[in-house]
Amino acid sequence: MKLFVFSIMCAFLQVSCQNPRSHWTLLPNVLVMEVDGTLGQQPISCLEMPEDIERRGYHSQDIIWKKNGIKDTQRGNLYLVRLLESLGGGNYTCHSGDGSLLNYTEVLIRQDETKRRRILVKNKQDDYLKCSTQNYNGEFHCSWTWHRSRVGKAAFIKARRVLDDHNSHCSMDPSRHQWMCSSAQSNFSCSVDDSGSGISCLDQQHCPYAEERQQIHVTVFVRTDGFLLESYSKRFYLSEIVKPDKVRIGKVNKTVVEWSYPSSWNRPSSYFPLTFQISQLRGRCRKCENPCTHLKASKTVCSTDLCQFEVKHRVKAVCVRAKDALCDSQWSEWTQVRMKRGRKNRKRMHHQKYI
Repeated sequence: MKLFVFSIMCAFLQVSCQNPRSHWTLLPNVLVMEVDGTLGQQPISCLEMPEDIERRGYHSQDIIWKKNGIKDTQRGNLYLVRLLESLGGGNYTCHSGDGSLLNYTEVLIRQDETKRRRILVKNKQDDYLKCSTQNYNGEFHCSWTWHRSRVGKAAFIKARRVLDDHNSHCSMDPSRHQWMCSSAQSNFSCSVDDSGSGISCLDQQHCPYAEERQQIHVTVFVRTDGFLLESYSKRFYLSEIVKPDKVRIGKVNKTVVEWSYPSSWNRPSSYFPLTFQISQLRGRCRKCENPCTHLKASKTVCSTDLCQFEVKHRVKAVCVRAKDALCDSQWSEWTQVRMKRGRKNRKRMHHQKYI
């Protein structure tokens, strides 16, 4: 089916052109009207070329319209979409006199986003999108929180480098529910999580050993069942959102704790060094939800895959976490190992617990 096209006929039809302020195509058969809250109307057409009507053997007045499956009184090749504040969105279909479908489109309404947002809510960082990555391979994940009364779904995803904002081409693969954005500088692919509250993206042209000179610009378009559309954006370098996976503690004896870099972290470790924070617990902390966060910690930089730390006498537990040593990024979650004393002359037993 051909996409509905807007006809610039405001003077002829004597309708207001102030609403919508603009209109554009989000996806094939999906049109977005940007409104400012004032009353207005906007014409759309059923068949793009008037010759199509005659070629198909129809007369203009034979064409009937339906909005969300309900027959409308308007007839003809042109239809006036009535707009009032956030109203006017819907599924518009046009049919021949015998009921055959001729064309269709979905109209989404986008309001002035300088006003209060309605679909997503801000997180603890006072932002709508939270993005993170485990390494510098070009992959990252962004999540959001739906408003409790306006749960919707992702309508479109754009991911590109900042300088490619106007030179990237984005498309959707419906069979895999995946979005692709490509340019001379980057090649992003994004997919929506099964929960519908996040996306996973990969820049296939990113090189982890090269300096990242341009920020990533992510825009998430979300919509409601009421045909309301909003967009939320975030810009960042991977170094600003990197958060290593948990450290793996592999060996504990009476005096030394030994751990290794997360398996997902980039190699070699001499080029991607991590800073480690180590905490030692001597007494009990029964009321502590996470005892690791209540301890005085020491730091060390380890540029080899295997790291060691000398444990103090009578320590009951050791906590270790990591962050990129070369930038001010996030710490990983704590890894805690509890140290148990066995019977005399027997080896110290231990078990590892991740919290």
